[in-house]
Amino acid sequence: MSDSTADFLQTTRSSYDAIAKDYASRFPDGLFHPLDRQLVTAFAELVTANGPAPVADLGSGPGYVTARLHGMGVPAFGVDISPAMVTLAREAHPELRFHVGSMTSLDLPDATLGGILALYSTIHVPDDHLPTAFAEFHRTLVPGGPVLLAFQSGTESGHLHLAERFGHQIDLDYHWRTPEQVTALLTEAGLEPVATVVREPDAEETRARAFLLARRP
Repeated sequence: MSDSTADFLQTTRSSYDAIAKDYASRFPDGLFHPLDRQLVTAFAELVTANGPAPVADLGSGPGYVTARLHGMGVPAFGVDISPAMVTLAREAHPELRFHVGSMTSLDLPDATLGGILALYSTIHVPDDHLPTAFAEFHRTLVPGGPVLLAFQSGTESGHLHLAERFGHQIDLDYHWRTPEQVTALLTEAGLEPVATVVREPDAEETRARAFLLARRP
């Protein structure tokens, strides 16, 4: 089965379609922690310094981070697996571009992205499909283009399946990975690690947050 029709894409799409409005209401801004905001700002500065190519926000959800990048002068657009999320993002930010797509099969030409942001979206990609996603990152980035990933982490890998969220029936898998595991996969895809930041859980969070910054050589 190809990545474009993989089962996890179908279940992730239908799950986020079901909870899109509740999710957007519950998380009006995904960057609530000051450190998270500063890391995205640093990413934006690296993109700008490297050239004018646009940034793809992969797993853009309601579009708040895409809009934040735009507000910092970065040409950014959003890609999300969920048509319902894309609709919400377009309604909230009509001046920006959002489209439905998967990070495992980006409908973009080679070497056209100035940067890739993937905040808490790789967590829904199974281990055997993650190398495909990172190969797509490498293919679509311009030389020197940075990647910033964020994901729930810990000292060990793990897996969670949810059948209900916000009162809706869903079929959604979460994959927890260590920074070392993800860094190794990025390296195998030809991306150079730049920095790793791990933030301990805050407020209602239950797992540490890992941020990995890499670049295409």
